[in-house]
Amino acid sequence: MMRLLTHSGKASFKARSAQRDLETDKARVRSIANSIKDSIKSAEAEHAGLSVRLQDVLARAAVTFGSGSDEYLGREPLDNHHQDLFSLDIVNAERRIAELATTIGHLRCLNKALVTRFPTFDL
Repeated sequence: MMRLLTHSGKASFKARSAQRDLETDKARVRSIANSIKDSIKSAEAEHAGLSVRLQDVLARAAVTFGSGSDEYLGREPLDNHHQDLFSLDIVNAERRIAELATTIGHLRCLNKALVTRFPTFDL
C-alpha cells in the first residue's frame, strides 16, 4: 500500500496550503471583478460621448428644421436630405443610449452580486 503512495521514495501527492488556495481563488475573482469594472467604465464613456454627440445632432437638426410651422413647404431638397440623415442619427443614438443604460445597469448588478458572494475578497 505504501508503494502506491510513494514514487521513488517520495510522496507523489501534496496538497497546496489553504493560504495559497485562497490567494488563487482571490486572483480569479479579482480578474472577473476587474473585467466587469472595465466594462462599466467603457460603457459609461460610450454613453457620455454619445449623449454629447446626440445633443450636437439635435442642435444641428433644430437649425435645419427652421422655426416656422410651414417651414417644410419651402425647404430645399438638400435640406430635406440632411433632415432625414439627422432623424436617422437621432433614432440610432437614442436607441444605443437606451441599450447602454440597460447594459450598465446589468453590469453594476453583476458587480454587486460578485461583491456580495465574495465579501472577504476586498473587491
